[in-house]
Amino acid sequence: MLASCSQKATAPTASNTSAATPDTAVAAIGAAPAFKVPVEYFTLDNGLKVILSPDKTAPIVTVAAYYNIGFRIEPKDRTGFAHLFEHMMFQGSDNLGKMEFIQLVQKNGGILNGSTRFDFTNYFEIVPAHKLQTMLWAEADRMKGLNITQDNLTNQQGVVKNEVKVNVLNQPYGGFPWLDMPQYANKNWYNAHNFYGDLDDLDAATLEDVQSFFKTYYAPNNAALVVVGDFEPDQAKAWVKQYFSDIPSATIPEKVNLTEPPQEKEQRFTKDDKLANKPALAFAYHMPERNTPEYYAMGLLNQILLEGDDSRLYQALVQDKGYTGSVSGGINYLGNMFNYNGPMLWMGDLVYDKTVSADSILSVIDGEIEKLRQNGVSQEQLDLAMVKMRSSLYDQVSQMYGFGKADLLATFALFDNDPERINRLEEEFSKVTPALMQQTVEKYLRPTNRTILIINPQAQI
Repeated sequence: MLASCSQKATAPTASNTSAATPDTAVAAIGAAPAFKVPVEYFTLDNGLKVILSPDKTAPIVTVAAYYNIGFRIEPKDRTGFAHLFEHMMFQGSDNLGKMEFIQLVQKNGGILNGSTRFDFTNYFEIVPAHKLQTMLWAEADRMKGLNITQDNLTNQQGVVKNEVKVNVLNQPYGGFPWLDMPQYANKNWYNAHNFYGDLDDLDAATLEDVQSFFKTYYAPNNAALVVVGDFEPDQAKAWVKQYFSDIPSATIPEKVNLTEPPQEKEQRFTKDDKLANKPALAFAYHMPERNTPEYYAMGLLNQILLEGDDSRLYQALVQDKGYTGSVSGGINYLGNMFNYNGPMLWMGDLVYDKTVSADSILSVIDGEIEKLRQNGVSQEQLDLAMVKMRSSLYDQVSQMYGFGKADLLATFALFDNDPERINRLEEEFSKVTPALMQQTVEKYLRPTNRTILIINPQAQI
């Protein structure tokens, strides 16, 4: 599936750390080698941000093109448009016919994909190292000129509508909670609309809409290009300049206002699901602003409360009470805690037996958070959370032959103009203190900052 936006993607867990003792956890922190990713960063005259990160581990390269357009800022009355356009990017360009981009990658032994997320749309290819030049040429070809025709648009409107039906409308718990919760928890339309797309809105997209969208958002000055893997930086730089330098820049619209008003009262909603046979519950708390000290503290609180079988909520809800077989969650269900650029929710969700009440589950969640509020987080507990966070971060960087590394480099370039930030993440987490953890619990994990969504099962068994 070219569009992976329907997949819930939480940050990797680190269950292998659950058996660590406090002494070994602290020792691991002290003995860990410095985390260092090679980064060469430059910007072409047309505004394209380019990040090169050589890695000779294996004879492969990952090429990733990230565009600073995602679900959040798609046009009003055109819900799902960012996702629709992701599909259009595989329909041919000036020198590659329909589906030939895909065939070019696959016939050279590579894999590829694209996805639409909150704040970006990305495309990547992982190929044998000697095919780097070919992939750079191909990515430049579709950035330079996409084959936008009515036939292609009509075809992809049908594909996307079918995807919505298969993945959301005709699935039990379809869209729960990754698609549903933002619509309930947020107030600003940009954060709260149906990202996957209303079927009527998808039908209403015109050829002129698509052409304008491409010229506006798929310009080099609204993009980042990343190359990770086995290559010579000087040669890669020469090829990037050769193929991308002559693509004209565009006038980028002013950023939309994504600000969410503070939530001062708990919200509860129930949604009927005609295909579900068990109730489900999701909870969401508004996150601190990205890159603040509290943001990093929330990342560590997430490790304590939700990540892994040793997490507080797994132990309480699964092991102790037996209310559910699993509980999952995290920061940013459509990626990880680093690759977004706006308001975000810390969420958790579970499916449970009809014999259990939603209030019983919420009482357990409140109890675990109250323990943190009353007792605080000890340095010992913080050190263990840091071990898990480090493991999660390393998993992210090594994911899919370098794609995980490319993802962080691209988003840090797009959002912060600072891909080197990848090498400072551990330092930022290490600044978090027990006092800051407790302050963050008090300020953000309060019931009045929470939205509850309960699935009411309607399936006839």
